[in-house]
Amino acid sequence: MTDPMKIHRLLRRPQFLAAAKGVSQARGAVVVQQLDRRDGNSAVGVGFTATRKIGGAVVRNRAKRRLREAARLLTPQYGRPGCDYVFIARMGTADREWDRLLDDVKSALTRLATPRAAPDMGDAAKAAARATDDSRPTGQDR
Repeated sequence: MTDPMKIHRLLRRPQFLAAAKGVSQARGAVVVQQLDRRDGNSAVGVGFTATRKIGGAVVRNRAKRRLREAARLLTPQYGRPGCDYVFIARMGTADREWDRLLDDVKSALTRLATPRAAPDMGDAAKAAARATDDSRPTGQDR
């Protein structure tokens, strides 16, 4: 059996600010920020936050409890070693159906785990790019 992924909590403000400089993915009732630490440490850092915009203390605490449980279930499967993740609660996090919240977190984590390739230009865009490159003055407009 393989050794389970080591997960530690992000607790200090500089850790959250560093994760905010990484990439983020918004899905449904959650925003997930990811920072690839590149420090050789394979542990995963996980932090949770909810702003006062989503409600009072009771609502914020409930949203963070739900995000903690979702992260506990899904981060070992879909998180990348050596990365820090910050889960940010959105308006519907506290009231969202559990299965839908799990889908939101899973979708965000899988999207962050796959490297983003350069966008492929379609045929029409390629033709338009060639047309602008080939449009040289012919000397007829003198």
